[in-house]
Amino acid sequence: MYAQFHIAKHLPKVKHALSFQKCLVLGNTMMLISIIVIMLSINVTFVFDNDFAIWIQILAHIATIVFAGALKLGYVFRCIALHGFGNKNF
Repeated sequence: MYAQFHIAKHLPKVKHALSFQKCLVLGNTMMLISIIVIMLSINVTFVFDNDFAIWIQILAHIATIVFAGALKLGYVFRCIALHGFGNKNF
């Protein structure tokens, strides 16, 4: 079976299984990092806005948008990998 956050030792008998495994690991890692950065940037922007300078708040706003795109891209990588492994439900 394939692994979620590291390269598995035993991959399924699928053509290009290693590439799909790398794609899955990359997608999951991108999604995890993106979620963490989005949550941090939303806290900087809206919850603790009085504690940060305006330029940090601007960067946090920009980071929210950029990492939301990275989250979506990570999900696409994950879907490609799972489709390559034969899963039909995502």
